[in-house]
Amino acid sequence: MIAAAALLVYCAAFQGRGFDWPVFVATVTRLDWGWLCLGLAAAYGTYVIRALRWAVLLEPLRPHPRMGKLLSATIIGFSAVTALGRPAEMVRPYLIANNEGVPFCSQLAAWVVERIYDCLIALAVFGFAVSEVSGSGVHTGVALSWALRVAGGVIALGAAVGLGLLLAMKYRSEHIQRGIMRMLGFLAAHHFERAEKLIEGFLDGVRSTKSQTATVRLIAYTCMEWVLIGSCYACVLKAFGGAMQPTPAGIAILMGFISFGSLVQLPAVGGGAQVTAVVVLTQIFGVPLEVATGMGLLLWLVSFVAILPLGVVLAVHEGMTWAGLRAAERGAA
Repeated sequence: MIAAAALLVYCAAFQGRGFDWPVFVATVTRLDWGWLCLGLAAAYGTYVIRALRWAVLLEPLRPHPRMGKLLSATIIGFSAVTALGRPAEMVRPYLIANNEGVPFCSQLAAWVVERIYDCLIALAVFGFAVSEVSGSGVHTGVALSWALRVAGGVIALGAAVGLGLLLAMKYRSEHIQRGIMRMLGFLAAHHFERAEKLIEGFLDGVRSTKSQTATVRLIAYTCMEWVLIGSCYACVLKAFGGAMQPTPAGIAILMGFISFGSLVQLPAVGGGAQVTAVVVLTQIFGVPLEVATGMGLLLWLVSFVAILPLGVVLAVHEGMTWAGLRAAERGAA
C-alpha cells in the first residue's frame, strides 16, 4: 500500500503542480463510511456472482457443485492473486478441481472461458469510454492521448480473438482435438495417451459453451458482475462527497480506462489501475489532484485488497497456510 501511495503521488506530480498533502489527508479522513460500506458490499457481491458463473462452467462435469466450497475457493483464489500476484491466478482452478474431484485441466479451461467473457465486456466498456472521450473534445495529456491512439487496435484485435476462441470452442472443438492429436502422433504411446487425456479434460471444461442456455446464463452473470463493479465505483466516489457526481456514463468511462490500465504492470505495485484512475479523474473529470489520488487508492483498496482478510480467514478455516498457497500455486503451474 505504501508503494502504491508513493507511486500515485510520484506520477501525479508530473501533472504540473505540487501535491498538497494536507488536502489529501483531509480528503481521506472525511469519507462517508456509509457509502464505503455499500461499495464494499458490492465488491464482495462480485465474488458470489463469479462463483455462480463458475458453477455453470462446472455443470457438464458436476451438475450440482458444492456452492459453499466454490465460493470459498473463489475468494481464496482472488486473495492469493492480491497477495502473490498474477501467477496465483491458477490457485482458484486448482482448488476447485481438488474440491470437486475433476481434472485440473478442465478447470483451467473454465478459467480461460471466464477470462474471455470478462475481457469481451471490458473491451465493450473501454470502447464506450474511448468513443465518449474522443467525441467530447476534452484536452487529454500524454498518457491518455497514447491510450486513445492504441485503443482502436486493442479493442478490434481483442474482440476478434475473444469471439474467435468462443466460436471455436462452441463449434469446432472436436475438429481441433483431432487436429492436435494428429500433430502429436509422433509421441511414444504413453506420452500420447497422457496428452490425449489432458486435451479431453480441457475440452470437458469448455463443454458448457455448447449449450445455448448455459451461454445465456454466462452472459447474464458476467453482466451482473460488471454492474456490481460499476456500483462499487459509484459508491466509492460518492463517499468523497461532492468532489465528483458519478453518472452511468462517467462510471463507464472510469471503468473502461481502469480495466485497460490494469493490463500495464508497474514495478513494486503490479498494475497501473491506480495511476490510470488518477489520470482519468484529473484530466477528464477535472477532479483536484489530491482528491483524485485518494479516489484512486480507495477504488483499488475496495475493489481488490478488501477481499484479502476474508480470504485469509477462509484459507485458515480450510487448513491452508501461506506455504500451502505457495504450494498450490506451484502445483497449478
